[in-house]
Amino acid sequence: MLIGAHVSTAGGLRNAVDRGVELGCEAIQIFHQSPRAWRPTSYGPDDFEAFNEAFAASPLGSTVIHAVYLINTCSPDPEIRAKSLASLTHALRIGDAIGADGVVLHAGSRKQDPLDEAVARSGELVREALAESAGCPVLFENTAGTSGPLGRDFDELAMLVEAAGGGERIGLCIDCCHLFASGFDIVSPEALGGVVDDLDRTVGLDRLRCLHVNDSAVPQGANRDKHASVGKGEMGKQGIATFLSEPRFDGLPALLETPGPDRRGPDRAEVRLTKKLREQGLAARA
Repeated sequence: MLIGAHVSTAGGLRNAVDRGVELGCEAIQIFHQSPRAWRPTSYGPDDFEAFNEAFAASPLGSTVIHAVYLINTCSPDPEIRAKSLASLTHALRIGDAIGADGVVLHAGSRKQDPLDEAVARSGELVREALAESAGCPVLFENTAGTSGPLGRDFDELAMLVEAAGGGERIGLCIDCCHLFASGFDIVSPEALGGVVDDLDRTVGLDRLRCLHVNDSAVPQGANRDKHASVGKGEMGKQGIATFLSEPRFDGLPALLETPGPDRRGPDRAEVRLTKKLREQGLAARA
């Protein structure tokens, strides 16, 4: 397992590598553009070369891009659809240029629209974005269980995968906070094992390419997406240790998106704690 964190690209794309190394990361996640604006970042060949050289010289083993939250792949609004397609395509092309292991995507909210229609729209848009990029995968992320956002359970994730074509470039990112908030019992090894079995039956573990590691600020089944720092939420250190030590997650990038001690994201101490909790979880299983 490659434990790391979401890091900023402020000041230049290659700076993300330096920040990841400073935090003691084994993997990093970045935004491909400002998460609060549609305007794409104008990266060029020099930016990609600098990033790739820095990454190759670093101890990092994985880079993942997170698509911006403004994207709604299932929106029936032509303007939102066009902007979402452009942004997702932009993310995938950057992923191609830096060898990213995938672009993590929140498929978007269907609001009150029928599920089948929304999933079909999402699949069409994702297929278009894949056709305009070379090889970087799209990784659908599970959501926290509310009825609007797509991906609230494994059945919906399976529908999204199929609608997007089901090829090798379609995968999953599983967030433990979202699982917990959706009502899944994942705090004990036995319970988590059953959940992973269900994921394998419904979607297939070969689709799982990435993990998000966040404690939950709300109780199990609360259906709210509210991250807490590791060990500070309802899952607690035991729950995080259980998630990190699931044997079928071995080898995956596991990325912190927590608030951190100063609300500016995870720090070096939290990355270190997360690695320690994985070791404790493995020892407990042994």
